[in-house]
Amino acid sequence: MTGGNCATECVDTVVIGGGQAGLSVGYHLTRRGHRNFVILEGRPRVGDSWRQRWDSLRLFTPAGFSGLDGMPFPAPPHSFPTKDEMGDYLEAYAHRFDLPVRTGVRVRALDRAQGPYPEGRYVVDAGGGRYLADNVVVAMSDYQKPKVPAFASELDPDIVQIHSADYRNPGDLKEGAVLIVGAGNSGAEIATELAPRHTVFVSGRDTGHLPFRIGGFLGRLILVRLVVRGLFHRVLTVDNAVGRAIRRKILHKGGPLIRTWGRDMERVGARRVVPTRGVEGGMPVLEDGRVLDVANVVWCTGFHPGFDWIRLPVFERGDPVQRSGIVEGRPGLFFVGLFFLHALSSAMIHGVGRDAERVARAIVQRGASTEGADRLAATAVAGGGA
Repeated sequence: MTGGNCATECVDTVVIGGGQAGLSVGYHLTRRGHRNFVILEGRPRVGDSWRQRWDSLRLFTPAGFSGLDGMPFPAPPHSFPTKDEMGDYLEAYAHRFDLPVRTGVRVRALDRAQGPYPEGRYVVDAGGGRYLADNVVVAMSDYQKPKVPAFASELDPDIVQIHSADYRNPGDLKEGAVLIVGAGNSGAEIATELAPRHTVFVSGRDTGHLPFRIGGFLGRLILVRLVVRGLFHRVLTVDNAVGRAIRRKILHKGGPLIRTWGRDMERVGARRVVPTRGVEGGMPVLEDGRVLDVANVVWCTGFHPGFDWIRLPVFERGDPVQRSGIVEGRPGLFFVGLFFLHALSSAMIHGVGRDAERVARAIVQRGASTEGADRLAATAVAGGGA
C-alpha cells in the first residue's frame, strides 16, 4: 500500500482465519515475497479449531496425505492423526514458516473503505483495532455457526441438548436414552461412541457410504489415490460440466459415510430411525409419528455459514459469489477454505493448498498492477498530463 498516514494499521493483505486455509495462504504469499500481511485468528492458539472438537475425533485421511504444502505431517504415513495432533501440526507449521499470525483477534466486520479512508481499500474491524488493506482473504470454512431446528426450544427443559460442535465425550450427557439428530459422519461417529453406554437412536435420512473400507491398506490406497487425489481433486471441479453439476447437487447436503457405516452403528446397538419432525409433549417426534422418550439430544444438524459480519453485497442465497476463490466483482476480495470452492477437495487438507496458491498468485499479480498504475498516475501528475 502506498502513501499517507492512517488511524488504523495499514497492510497490503489481511487473511481472516488462522486454520489450515489461512496458513496455506500465508505460506504461498511468503513464497512469492509478499511479506506485508497479517493472519487474524480468533482463538487463543493456532490449531484450536481442531483441538476443540470431540475427544475421539480422528482425520479421515492418513498422515502421509494430511500435510500442508512445504511440511509433511510428522506421523507414520498410514496412521490416522487425532484432532489434537492436527492442531499441534498447524501450530508448528505457523512457527516453521514464521507466519504473521495474531491469535485472539476476532473479526467483527469487513466493509469497503469509506469517508477518510482511501477509496478501493477494505476495512477490517477486529474489535480492539482496525486494519486497512488492499486485499482481504476470508480463509474460513462455510460452517461457522451451529444450526439447530426451531423446534429445539420446545423440548422439555430437563432434556440435555448439545450440538456436535460442543460435544466432547460421553460425560457431557446424563443417564438415559440419546437421540442423535443427523445421520451424517458426525452423527455416525458420535453414535458408535455413545451406544455402549446409552440407548441411542440415530435420526435422519441415509446418506450412503463409500464403497470400500478406509481402515486397511487397500482401503487407504483407494481412498487417497483414486478418491481424494483423483475424483475429489481433479475430476469434480468447477472447470468441467460434471463437477459443476455435482457441486449444485451436494453444496448444502451431507456427504457419504466414510469411516463409520450404518452396519457399524447397528453392531454396537445404535438404532436407525426416520428423521425428526418436531416436538410433542416436550419430547421429539419422528416423521412416522413415533414419540421418543429420551434424556439427551445431540444435534448433528450442520452449520450456518456465519458470514453475516461481511458487509459487502457478494452473497447469493447465503453463498459468496466467487470463482475458484476470486470475487470478480470486488477486486482484492478472496475466499479460501469453502466447501467445493474449486473442487470437492477444496475444504480438505489435501485440496486447500491449490486454492491458496491460486489466490496468493492473484494477490501478487494485483499488487504489481496496482504499483504500476500508481507510478503512471504519479508521472502524469508530475508532467501535468492526463
